[in-house]
Amino acid sequence: MDFKTSALTALRARASLLPSKQALVGLDGFVDTIVTPVGLRSGQGEAFTPISTLTEFGGRIANAAGKSTNIELYPRLDKLGGNGPIMANALLAHGNQLTYIGALGLPSVHPVFADLAKRARVISLTSPAHTTAVEFADGKLMLGQMRSLDDITFECIRTRLGEEGLVKELAAADLVALVNWTMIPNMTSIFKELVDRILPGIPQLKARFFFDLADPEKRSADDLRQALTTLARFETFGRVTLGLNYKEAQQVCEALGIPCGGEDGASLQATATAVRRHLRIDTVVVHPRASAACATPAGSAWIPGPYTEKPLITTGAGDHFNAGFSTGQLLGLDPESCLATGVCTSGHYVRTGESPTLPQIETFLANWR
Repeated sequence: MDFKTSALTALRARASLLPSKQALVGLDGFVDTIVTPVGLRSGQGEAFTPISTLTEFGGRIANAAGKSTNIELYPRLDKLGGNGPIMANALLAHGNQLTYIGALGLPSVHPVFADLAKRARVISLTSPAHTTAVEFADGKLMLGQMRSLDDITFECIRTRLGEEGLVKELAAADLVALVNWTMIPNMTSIFKELVDRILPGIPQLKARFFFDLADPEKRSADDLRQALTTLARFETFGRVTLGLNYKEAQQVCEALGIPCGGEDGASLQATATAVRRHLRIDTVVVHPRASAACATPAGSAWIPGPYTEKPLITTGAGDHFNAGFSTGQLLGLDPESCLATGVCTSGHYVRTGESPTLPQIETFLANWR
């Protein structure tokens, strides 16, 4: 049986379990403005030729050195953003119950998070950050304003929920996803408070833990190593999964002093295995744009992805993969099927701009050629 048929069979058999699963997700929150850079304008509105690649965009900027330049960013939409809210939206679409803790707006929730607040229990810690997402055919440039994320501290969380409230949320969760370490300066200290003070006092903790670093390029290697060492300590309290795109995998391997191979299946499995062994955690996932691999106690797995050269949207694709993979784990699927659920969740999203339901993932799998 090939991985598509196996994943489809498993999803159909176990999908009914998902409404009983509770996820706790945090801690960021962004308002994303999706824009297209204008290369040559011929009229008003959308009458323009875009700057289609990061290379071309970089050339425009480099050519302005010693002079100046003006680049128009044509707005497409304002949307809910941040690794946490996007992952949460995808988990909700799958059918999970969910609590979200993060930067959603104060004193009231920002309008872009209104639908999330209707479908999930939300606790806002501070105002959202803002990202201008410049999308190209070969990647994206994320320009962020994130000062409000400095307010996200363990003390802030404890003040908003109370320590008993935080314990209650953690004890009820089947999945705890703490994402966007890079952009939250106090995240490592939050990790430490949880593993030192909070989690040891919760008997019979049932949660899986999921971590996503979110492009740690701007953080030092020492910061990254400290974060990795700390998140690995969660393994004492439940199974830990670290999700990495390919660039993040390269950065993690460099920080840990271990080799990182290429993007072929065998190399991706070897990289995931090396990181997993070094950190001594349950699962490591590495997902480039065109495939995905993971390493688990049962061994490693790799599948190709349903890659499209003309996505409708790419911002949030990785967060949708994370949600799909985590949903597969919550349903007890095997590693290949978890990968399949991840790439199909992401694949549906980049084609439609919408977070898929489980029936839509099943349809995607059934029609994948």
